[in-house]
Amino acid sequence: MIWQQHAARLTGEVTRPTSPWRRPVATVPRHLLVPRWWDRTRAGWTLADGASDEADWMDAAYSDVSLVTRVGGLHADHATAGDRPVGLPTSSSTLPSLVLRMFGHADLYDGADVLDVGVGSGYGAALLAHRLGDQRVTSIDVDPYLTKVAAERLDAIGLHPTITTVDATGPLPATYDRIVATVSVPRIPASWLGALRPGGRLVTTISDTTIIVVADLTDNGGAVGSVQWDRAGFMAVRHGDDYPTRLSGVFDRANDQEGGETSRGRYPVVEVVEAWELQSMLEVVAPGISHWYEEDDDGRRTAWMAHADGSWAQASAMYDEAPTVRQGGPRRLWDILDQIRHQWLVDGSLPLYGAKATITPDGMIRLQRGGWKATIG
Repeated sequence: MIWQQHAARLTGEVTRPTSPWRRPVATVPRHLLVPRWWDRTRAGWTLADGASDEADWMDAAYSDVSLVTRVGGLHADHATAGDRPVGLPTSSSTLPSLVLRMFGHADLYDGADVLDVGVGSGYGAALLAHRLGDQRVTSIDVDPYLTKVAAERLDAIGLHPTITTVDATGPLPATYDRIVATVSVPRIPASWLGALRPGGRLVTTISDTTIIVVADLTDNGGAVGSVQWDRAGFMAVRHGDDYPTRLSGVFDRANDQEGGETSRGRYPVVEVVEAWELQSMLEVVAPGISHWYEEDDDGRRTAWMAHADGSWAQASAMYDEAPTVRQGGPRRLWDILDQIRHQWLVDGSLPLYGAKATITPDGMIRLQRGGWKATIG
């Protein structure tokens, strides 16, 4: 098994010839950091064991894809072949090109002390340690197993960054020149701003969106930057073993019960979570909406929206037809979605990407682009 040949192929795919990340990608044995992972199949999440199929292991580890390592509370390291975990992915090894893009937004430099938020498999920390040196890199995660096994596997390949079990939204272990998060946050934790040194920069995504916020520390303890003309989606930061239960009861009510207002929607049914710009704008305007979508063999599309405040909506139609929409609760969620889609069609774009981001010392983000303004957090 000559893994270096596979790593060289990946290096050619995700780095330019002059990139400072070329040698780290070619040198870090990603397969040793992800010996087992979860594949999404028709049967659900299915365990993949690298040692049982080395060819598949090399192909997976050195492809530019994310490898899910934990679903719900079950890590692939602890699973058996018959396990079918239920729930959302809770840890992964992020696709290498995205890791490098996040590092690029951070404008890393030799001698910078970097906090890597979300240790995952340890791959991002490995790349950082290879380029900057062990002493310059700290990687944190709320999950003690993830930090333990990442530290052990990194030690085994000769890399020794500081790996610490920490809730990323709470106090941090030191101060840093750069903070790069491969988990998403609902607002910027105040502790991140407090841990940035003068001239420091943070790079993160916002939960339930694909927006990347890059901001530099200001003298007042806040930060200023922008929403990048780039997109990324990361798992939300968690504070315990798993994410809170979804709003299943509200979805059931939208699907099965009578009531609500019925109307004709303006635009075809869309799978919101796959329409990244639309989803991001909706989350900024009306945060906390959960989504479900189905399309049957005849081409009928049905979408559900639900919020913890009791608002819900269901829209159904054939392919590109105007849908029948039922809505209930204190707000009309589908109407909010249609208002955003209308703005998109009138203006030709949405104002979110490229917006200026001003972050207060307590982590609130104020966005502005032209006459449009919004607040996150």
